[in-house]
Amino acid sequence: MPLESDSRFVSWFRSVAPYFHAFRGRTFVVAFGGEVLADGRFVGLAHDLNLLHSAGIRLVLVHGSRPQINRQLKRRRVAPRYSQDMRITDAVALECVKEAVGVLRVEIEAQFSQGLPNSPMAGAAIRLAAGNYIVAQPIGVVDGVDFQYTGQVRRIDSATIAEALDHGRIVLLSNLGYSPTGEVFNLAMEDVALATAVALRADKLVFLSDAPVVDRDDRMLPELTAQEAERLLGRGRHLSDETRRCLARAARAVRDGVARAHVVSRGEDGALLIELFTHEGSGTMLTADKLERLRPATIDDVGGILQLIEPLEVEGTLVRRGRERLEQEIGRFFVIEHDQMILGCAALYPFARAKSVELAALAVRPEYRGRGYGEKLLEALEVRARAMGMQKLFVLTTRASHWFIERGFAADGVGALPREKRGLYNWQRRSKVLVKTLR
Repeated sequence: MPLESDSRFVSWFRSVAPYFHAFRGRTFVVAFGGEVLADGRFVGLAHDLNLLHSAGIRLVLVHGSRPQINRQLKRRRVAPRYSQDMRITDAVALECVKEAVGVLRVEIEAQFSQGLPNSPMAGAAIRLAAGNYIVAQPIGVVDGVDFQYTGQVRRIDSATIAEALDHGRIVLLSNLGYSPTGEVFNLAMEDVALATAVALRADKLVFLSDAPVVDRDDRMLPELTAQEAERLLGRGRHLSDETRRCLARAARAVRDGVARAHVVSRGEDGALLIELFTHEGSGTMLTADKLERLRPATIDDVGGILQLIEPLEVEGTLVRRGRERLEQEIGRFFVIEHDQMILGCAALYPFARAKSVELAALAVRPEYRGRGYGEKLLEALEVRARAMGMQKLFVLTTRASHWFIERGFAADGVGALPREKRGLYNWQRRSKVLVKTLR
């Protein structure tokens, strides 16, 4: 017999299969500061990135070098200078930037070159592509401050990057950009990641930051729209400086066409995998609009609805329908979905002569019960029933009578049912009849 741990592993492995199907061939831009290497965390991150690459995900990595630059400046006994949260890069600082980026690139390439047996990198044979993919220009003088060799992204050579990705390589970008006149500029890692994700029309932009995105009560915010993120930035002085920078670029990214952006705390081992391969995630996902939708069901939803209702049919809570009947009646169903996962469903069966409508097959995924999805379905279908001109909403239930009574339904007899429904009443199930008057 399989051990319980084996069963859990098999269950988990099956649960991530949809993500592998969805992510294969997609382009992800993953951005991280030099702190990941300075703290010794890049080894674990490299293993996780190797897994993404092996799953067929097209990866572009963008690294920063802030702590390494500061270390080089300290050796030269030069204090780092900042203005408006940007480094002022003079000639000395630029030399430090070049040295820091060069060392980091070698360290990253060495880590991806590993292939020891019995290690996560065994047989990986990963090849990195790096080069002068970023055309930059100087920021210039801002509010009287000359930023000198601090630059901004002018253009990303997306065609050459895409060609490298097509050949199965991971593309590595640093925080350096080059001008057509041969000058080198120090760029913000966050700006490089944003510009790259937009230019490539990436499916995801992921920032690994020093702290999570939280509200004022220190509660992590798992999802935000771009508008919500911008409001949070306007009042969220409790966020770390790095997280603020990442969150601002993530909001810009989804407004500019990137499908999803994520801000993940790099302090948790495996946080990137948890964020990408679990529905709950480990960080904050940003979208242009809300991910949650309540809508009429379509024939493509039949499989997802069956997953919801079949366990309840087996235990006798719902009447058995079967796929064929469900396909015939799919026009009566509504679903609530989150990021393309169906979390709940319900159906309306109208009886026009009696101006009554039956609410049936109300179900919510077990792990999402207690979060208000059942109430949202009920409220939406009540609105729908009123729009149909119905005066009464009724439900037949064997186990959930208290839930409906708490939401305005009243117990009644079989005689309260419309005549057509009364003739179909199953006396063996002895379902309770609950009725709600629609006003």
